[in-house]
Amino acid sequence: MRTAVVVGAGMAGLAAAGALSRSGWRVTVLERSERVAAPAAAVVLWPNGLRALESLHPDGGWTAIASPLPDGGVRRPDGQWLVAPRPRAGSGPAPVVVHLEDLFDALVAGLGDAEVRTGFDVTTVRVDRRRRPTVGDGRTVIEADLLIAADGIDSRVRAAVAPEAVAVGSGFAAWQAVIPGFRAPRLDGDRCPAGETLGAGYRFVAMPLGDRAGGRGGVYWVATAAGAPRPESPATQLALLRRWFAGWHEPVGALLDATRPEDLVPQGVRELRPLPRAYGFASAGGGVVLIGDAAHAMPHHLGQGACLAFEDVATLRSLTATAEPGEGLIAAVEAYDRLRRPRTTTVVRRNRRMSAVVQARGRLALRARDAALHHMRPRMLGRHLDPVADWTPPD
Repeated sequence: MRTAVVVGAGMAGLAAAGALSRSGWRVTVLERSERVAAPAAAVVLWPNGLRALESLHPDGGWTAIASPLPDGGVRRPDGQWLVAPRPRAGSGPAPVVVHLEDLFDALVAGLGDAEVRTGFDVTTVRVDRRRRPTVGDGRTVIEADLLIAADGIDSRVRAAVAPEAVAVGSGFAAWQAVIPGFRAPRLDGDRCPAGETLGAGYRFVAMPLGDRAGGRGGVYWVATAAGAPRPESPATQLALLRRWFAGWHEPVGALLDATRPEDLVPQGVRELRPLPRAYGFASAGGGVVLIGDAAHAMPHHLGQGACLAFEDVATLRSLTATAEPGEGLIAAVEAYDRLRRPRTTTVVRRNRRMSAVVQARGRLALRARDAALHHMRPRMLGRHLDPVADWTPPD
């Protein structure tokens, strides 16, 4: 039987393990932590990410756990519109927001016969053209036809095959939180409006989660600020956020007031520079592929991290569905690299342009940003004709 080892049990790793298991592979998932758990956050799935997920598991019940993401427009801190909300264009799927607890539950339910080993910290990786790839934790060595690196931006598998790709700071820090429905402020009638607000080096995005999210509903918000990650406790960081965003239009203040320190998830935002020279590396009879943040970690300005990860998995599943160890699987690994690198390079390039827009500071830079938003906002919305979101899974 064809064998695969997936390193990492995050979104990308679970999706890959389930997709290959349902395609007849014997799959082992290796997770460093003692349990598989979802971060206390949510994720936006644009049309490309939804298409990828639906192709991987058409009966996954994604619509039951997803809430439509309304276009709340873009404002200045004083509430003035930079870009007013627009009716959605196109006939493709609308973007949605999903609580990560719900998404992880669905991905775990779709693992099929895949084996999950927790507490397995990969410390050794061997890849060469003469032997099948192997990984080990100092006690156990596991060999497989296909090794899938889904172990995030600090991937040890990537470090072994593409050491040139290094994680570097993106110049800003981020905070996110999910406020459960019973604590979420109610504004504008009974609705918590969605939308984003851009200040001088600061950004605040709010998204209603709907009644089903994580069993609690509520609101998901993300805030960013220029500078390095903060070393203080969550309580102190929350107090700083309330001070930095004081005076911003509602619901920013109300959402921060409803947030508790235990809700807050601080993040130092990093990216890969340069990107790996390849996403597929052939070995005897098979090889190694990089997916998700192990391949193309980037800031979340376009909200494409999870979507690209699911694209990776959908592409890999299609290429390996009937590939057998040997020349067929080697060809699939090489084809994966040819298909994914141009696509992700384009998205990363656009994301870096957006980074310059949302992190603008100074009077002239802010004026240029406000003008640029009128042209770039359709890309942020993931409209049907947008090249970023207009992706369909391979046959």
